[in-house]
Amino acid sequence: MAINFYGKHKMAGVNECFSIGSVVMCTNCFDEEIEGEVLGFEPTTKMLILKCPSTNNNPLLNNINIVNLAFAKDVQVKKESSFNPPPLPSLNLNRLNNRIKTQIQDKKRQISARSANVSPEAQKLYLTITKTIPEVTWQGQNIVVYDQVIISPPYKADNVKGTGNQEDKAILYIKNIVEKFVKDTASQQVSSTPTTHRSKPAAATAAAPQPQ
Repeated sequence: MAINFYGKHKMAGVNECFSIGSVVMCTNCFDEEIEGEVLGFEPTTKMLILKCPSTNNNPLLNNINIVNLAFAKDVQVKKESSFNPPPLPSLNLNRLNNRIKTQIQDKKRQISARSANVSPEAQKLYLTITKTIPEVTWQGQNIVVYDQVIISPPYKADNVKGTGNQEDKAILYIKNIVEKFVKDTASQQVSSTPTTHRSKPAAATAAAPQPQ
């Protein structure tokens, strides 16, 4: 799909409205005629979006031309469409705001992980924990969860310590996350390591000559 923008010499008095599905021909500033089906029209900016046949003659593809009618030379409606598009669905603003907040928090976590002077594995562990637990911060090179569980280098299950009883559910839960992360990382490294095949020495095809 090719998208082209046209506009230069202003054409005065363009204030029409174009219905979806109508066939319109425009003459652009290069005296090129662009004919296509209306996909959309923005009356404030006079932007008309036309779906045209593909320039590579592929029937499965189309060119999308965006024409600024305020700078077109001529506009003709060759076929008016009676199609009435359905009303737009109402937006769930709460869901959109929550999605924005989630993405912002995720970006902040990524920045926090990269800003810490730790290994890439520690950064990945930090981001892995934040997927299920939001209360995760850095304390130097230590990962602090719930303000009470500390994961220190080299970030193994044995390095998970807490301020309370070591059998607390929070500590055991974090240990399980760390153990799974270490196992998954090790298996990924093994699967990504290329295997080398050592060729066997070729067998002698002829016996050495016997002394006479």
